[in-house]
Order: sequence, then structure tokens, then C-alpha cells
Amino acid sequence: MDDLRTGYRDGTLRVHDVVADVVARLAERGDDAVWIATTPAAELYARAAELDALSPGERGPLHGVPVAVKDNIDVAGAATTAACPAFAYRPPLDAGSVRRLRDAGAVVVGKTNLDQFATGLNGTRSPYGAPESVFGGDLISGGSSSGSAVAVAAGVVTLALGTDTAGSGRVPAAMNGVVGLKPTRGLVGTSGVVPACRSLDCVSVFARDPADAAAALAVLAGPDPDDPWSRAPRSLPVPDELTLAVPGDLDVDDAFAGDAAMAAAFAMVAERATARATAVTTTPTGPLREAGDLLYTGPWVAERLAGLEGFLREHPEAVHPAVRAVVGRGSEVTGVETFRARHRLQELRAWAGRLFARADVLLLPTVPTTFTRAELAADPLAPNLVLGRWTQATNLLDLSALALPAGTTADGRPLGVTLVGPAFAEARLLAAAPLVSPPASTQEAP
Repeated sequence: MDDLRTGYRDGTLRVHDVVADVVARLAERGDDAVWIATTPAAELYARAAELDALSPGERGPLHGVPVAVKDNIDVAGAATTAACPAFAYRPPLDAGSVRRLRDAGAVVVGKTNLDQFATGLNGTRSPYGAPESVFGGDLISGGSSSGSAVAVAAGVVTLALGTDTAGSGRVPAAMNGVVGLKPTRGLVGTSGVVPACRSLDCVSVFARDPADAAAALAVLAGPDPDDPWSRAPRSLPVPDELTLAVPGDLDVDDAFAGDAAMAAAFAMVAERATARATAVTTTPTGPLREAGDLLYTGPWVAERLAGLEGFLREHPEAVHPAVRAVVGRGSEVTGVETFRARHRLQELRAWAGRLFARADVLLLPTVPTTFTRAELAADPLAPNLVLGRWTQATNLLDLSALALPAGTTADGRPLGVTLVGPAFAEARLLAAAPLVSPPASTQEAP
């Protein structure tokens, strides 16, 4: 975003020029399954003229920044489909997060594709197509915020909004080599967001670098009077000396689903990060895995069904078969199972509290391995659980997370890692991002 700020400040760049570039990039990429709908060019140019007419003192912190919005987040006047045409409605108002972006001067370019009803981590569960990772090779884009991640990675927009319940703002970041910031639950309001699992849903940010993600969060964070899950913002201090926790029990077959190249690449990042940290501690990961398993094999599938039950009953044919299979299991959950799981989750949260009492941030792989779109077509369910192995626990444990690109595997696939911290540790995570940055010679775009 620095290039935009500099150009606008110096008068060498107009928002009109940026919009023209966005329109050209959209035309160049054609039908890439990234967008469900784009803002008409005439409206984009009208917005540009409005922003170009402002004096420097009137400009917002995101003046002229092009953004994309996942299509389960309302944009006034544009259809919200959640990747299900039969579900579509046309909201009169922006979601709270979109309104904050606009008020800060952003240009909303359009609505991006997603795994239907934000249920999935692979980016293939949409009637609008399955975007390919910018790394090519038929690699999945990751989901559910597939289009938002690709839109940023392909250079069409500078920022994008996604949502993240089980990893939907981090898995696509890993698969496309961009930054994915998953804030603390409730820090960014979810008014105007189609619920997936309402008590866990977050609005997330995709950006090209941590500084851009931080700038977006500064605009987005704050109380949302229309969101009963909104929480008052606060920020944990950033320590002068940072203690990094790293997993002490990873093995290739379990932690990386047999992907030796991914395991080796993560080991190199962990070695680099531990050399840069002030202090290092190791931790078991079993409690994280156990907490994550509660999301899809425990009672939280019933919360997904709670938001979709009426529509699913009336329009079963409109729901993707994989989504229907996942959500439908919610009807089998009993009240006793729910309370047992909540009691166990409280114990696991206490474990996480003890971990972050001795460590400032935790380093994890973002995904164990990668898959192709062909592999997901052959098996739509099992790979999805693999993709969420290291992301599903985060919201259940009330943690914050920052997914970062960290280079590639020896065979050229994207490597993503995640820094995890306690609630409201976003500033700490952003400050810790340089721990995992690849050497300059390995940071070329795909």
C-alpha cells in the first residue's frame, strides 16, 4: 500500500488511474472463478472521481485502496449469495466491516467466490467454479475465502475481506502466498455477515504484507452496535524480548499427512525463527488437535445447522452435496454431547492459557500439505479435514492468528506458516512476523 500512499500524496497518482488498472487486470484474467460479481466500471470510476475530488486533509487512511469482499459479507445494492444462487438477497446496507472500509476511502471492486456458506477449506464447493492457486499446477486455492485470497495474490486488489471460522482466512493465504490475518473473535464486527458458525465467526483480512494487514485492522477493529458478539477492543503489549513456542512433537506422517517436502520446508522456517527469537520453548500439539476436532466431529456442526436448517429443509437441492453432508450431521448432536464438549473445551482453553503464560507466540504450519482440484473432485471430504488440522482450534480456544507466506517447498509448492497468540495479541503477532520471513532471495512472486 506504500506505493499508493506515496503516489496519492505526491500527486503522481489518481484513484482514477488505480481503478483503470483494476478494470484492465479483471479483463486480462477473464473468467477465473475468483469473482461472483464485480462492481460495474462506471460505478468504480464514479467512486474514483469522488475520492480524487477530496483534499489531502479529507482523505481517509485507506484512500483509493481497491478491496474485494467475500460474498457472504453484505455490500449495499449487490447480491449476497454465499455461493448459493437460490439463497441470494440484495441488502440495502453495507456490512459493518464494509462500511468501515468505505468510510476510510477504500474502493469496493466486487464480491468474491467462496466455499458455499463458508463451509469448507478447499475452494471447490461453489457453483461459480473453483479458483486455482496463483502457483498453478491445478493446486486448490484453499477456502472458504478462495476468491478473496486469489484476488490479492493475483494483484487485482490490495486488500480483501474474508471470513474465518475454521481456517478460511488462513488456508487460502497459505495456498496463494499472501498474508491472512484472523483477528480475535468479536474484534471486527460481523453484522451483515451470513453466519457459518455464529459464535466462532470472524471477519478476516488478506493482504500482500503484514503492514497492509495492520492498516486494514486499524480501520476495521472496534465495537459494532449491530453485532451481539462484538467485543471492546484492547491490545496486549508487545514485549521487547519475544519468546517463541514451537511444536515439539511433529512427524511427517501425522503432522504433514506424509508430505516430506512440506515437513522439511517447515523445519527450515522453524530453525530460522528460533534463531531470531529471544527465547524458545517447545510445546505438545495434542491439545490443539483435540480442540480442533471438536469443530467438525463435535457439537459445533449443530451450530452450523442452526443457521441453515430452514433453507436446507426448503431447498436441499440448492446446497452443495459436501456442504449438505457436513451440516446435516448437526441434527444428530445431543444436548448431553454438547455440554460434555463445552466442558472439555474449557479445560483445553486453560491449557492454552498456560502455554501463552510462558510464550508470546506459537509457530505452526498453516496446512499439512497441498491438494489439487482433481484430488478434491475425487474425494470432497477427507482432504478438507487434513487442511484444517492446524487451523480449526483457533477460534474455539479464543486465540488470534496471522498466516504468513514463508517460501516454497523443494518442489515449488507454497509454504505457509501461522503465528498464533492469545486473544487481542494482533499487534504482537504482526511484530513477530519478521521471525519467519524468508531470505530476500526466496521472496519472488509465483
